[in-house]
Amino acid sequence: MPSIILTIIGINILYVSLFTLRVMIVIKGYRVLASVISMGEVFIYLMGLTIVLENLDKPLNIAAYCFGWGLGVYIGSRIEAYLALGYVVMEVIVESSDLTLPGKIREKGYGVTSWLADGKDGKRLMMKVLAKRKSEQKLRKLITSVYPKAFMISYEPTHFNGGFLLGRLR
Repeated sequence: MPSIILTIIGINILYVSLFTLRVMIVIKGYRVLASVISMGEVFIYLMGLTIVLENLDKPLNIAAYCFGWGLGVYIGSRIEAYLALGYVVMEVIVESSDLTLPGKIREKGYGVTSWLADGKDGKRLMMKVLAKRKSEQKLRKLITSVYPKAFMISYEPTHFNGGFLLGRLR
């Protein structure tokens, strides 16, 4: 009996992790990879569903199915975060109008567009910085090492057109 419970949990963890990963990969535009993952995903799903349906008379098996599902969502999202596919755009506002900061960021390989803007208390340096998702934390640390109170917002772009990084993105 314990082995069937562990089997149900394990299959669901694997299935739902793949399901979660596939959905996130589709959102990022990797359709072919998502299609390949979905083939393994549905095979594992059908195996697990067969085991559960053959053992519906035991509530512990249903609980194991639910537990495995929840754990699968968590693990799948952790895998996707580890892979960190895609890019982020970080909007940065610093209190200083120090025009050397964009150059320092560019030296580290990031794409930067900057301009001066008017804030409530005076001039501000605004920047849009393009980075790989895997490099987002390094970029944050770089900026906050120079300007600890920098205001930053990041988001994931879905389409690119033009720009000097276009060759690197392909």
